[in-house]
Amino acid sequence: MVVVCPRSAYLFLQNLDTMTVVTRFAPSPTGFLHIGGARTALFNWLFARHHGGKFLLRIEDTDRARSTDDAVDAIYDGLKWLGLNWDEDAISQFSRVERHREVVETLLAQGNAYRCYCTREELAQMREQAQAEGRKWQYDGRWRDRDPSEAPPGVDPVVRLKAPRDGETVIFDHVQGEVRVANDQLDDMVLMRDDGTPTYMLAVVVDDHDMDITHIIRGDDHLTNAFRQAQIFLAMGWHIPEFAHIPLIHGPDGAKMSKRHGALGVDAYRDQGFLPEAMRNYLLRLGWAYGDEEVISTEQAIEWFSLENIGRSAARFDFAKLTHLNGLYIRSADDAYLVETIRPLMEKSRNEALNEGQIALLVRAMSGLKERAKDIQELADSAMFFVSPRPLSYTEKAMNLLDEDGLTHLRRLRDEFSALGDWKSDRIETHIREYADAGDPPIKLGKVAQPLRAALSGSTVSPPIFEVMALLGKEETLGRMDDALGTH
Repeated sequence: MVVVCPRSAYLFLQNLDTMTVVTRFAPSPTGFLHIGGARTALFNWLFARHHGGKFLLRIEDTDRARSTDDAVDAIYDGLKWLGLNWDEDAISQFSRVERHREVVETLLAQGNAYRCYCTREELAQMREQAQAEGRKWQYDGRWRDRDPSEAPPGVDPVVRLKAPRDGETVIFDHVQGEVRVANDQLDDMVLMRDDGTPTYMLAVVVDDHDMDITHIIRGDDHLTNAFRQAQIFLAMGWHIPEFAHIPLIHGPDGAKMSKRHGALGVDAYRDQGFLPEAMRNYLLRLGWAYGDEEVISTEQAIEWFSLENIGRSAARFDFAKLTHLNGLYIRSADDAYLVETIRPLMEKSRNEALNEGQIALLVRAMSGLKERAKDIQELADSAMFFVSPRPLSYTEKAMNLLDEDGLTHLRRLRDEFSALGDWKSDRIETHIREYADAGDPPIKLGKVAQPLRAALSGSTVSPPIFEVMALLGKEETLGRMDDALGTH
């Protein structure tokens, strides 16, 4: 029996306090950084930070036909936006090809690998026979013990691992528990192709060893790979890292995650207005729990994170829950931070930079603005009226409020406001209420406040109008009222 990662052998729990924990995130640069990959990176990052260890980044770019520089940049940008800073320089797997070949030569010299001269036709015949017999196809090992002198001419060999044929390979996984497979179900896999390029299976093992990875935390779609990779570790006499295979993320209907569920790149969520803090919190709770805690700060996540709290069932992505959580984070965020977050969006929309006075105004206004926003784009849109050039453009609903009655109230209030000396929100509110109560009959406050809101914001939605007037200042308020009245 081959036993992989036995806790009793490596004393996992006891050694964590003394060993340097090293985790890695190893994406393939063939597309955007998707949600599942982002969660895997987060779990690796948190585990390393919890134990004061290192979180490394490896770009698995050996598939040259599908790997792109744009995808690499998307991975970097996505991780940086999420705040998942990695230690040391990122490693390109492709740049280590010579090291991978060196390990293959070592395995050959040790007798733990061999050259296979099977032709494509022979391999096809093996598959056809397996299919006809109703069994899974496996390479039959026909070159396992043959002399290379028997090789047919003109055939470039692959190199295969001489895998154990008897017993079992057992993995003690920190999420899946004990998982085992009979070794006769694992054939002699290819380590190096006939063109001299190493396979993914070999490259991963060599890189994990050379990077001193102590814990491999990844999706459970890699669980079957773990058995094969463990055999390479053992063949080289290398220490095998601990494994933790995380269940995948499903849509709210329980089906495999797809674009219709929100399986977009991390950059898409950023563009939709989600805060990185909210995204980290949401990804953390996709398959991991700490009691009944839902809103978990990054500092708490680092303190509390453990592999044992990862569930074994697939997590379900819930866009509404993410949106709700994002709103909570916006409301609790620092006002100046939020202004800096929405600033690029506003400047792009205005096609003009914000000046210092406008930025200061937005910071003062932010406490009222953020109470209603669910995302950053919505927040930027709602803040725009504070810095929009005059005269404002009005929504259709706002124009409807600027009817004859609305303009009558504006005209009367404009004259009274011009004489108002104490320009503070509570004094403004008192004055408007007194004006409404003095009507014959008394006027409902909304009949006065809503035309004011339309004139000052161009919309029917804003923070409390008394606060808006105080923030805009007396001169700007009167000017906007004049615009609405058509007297400016």
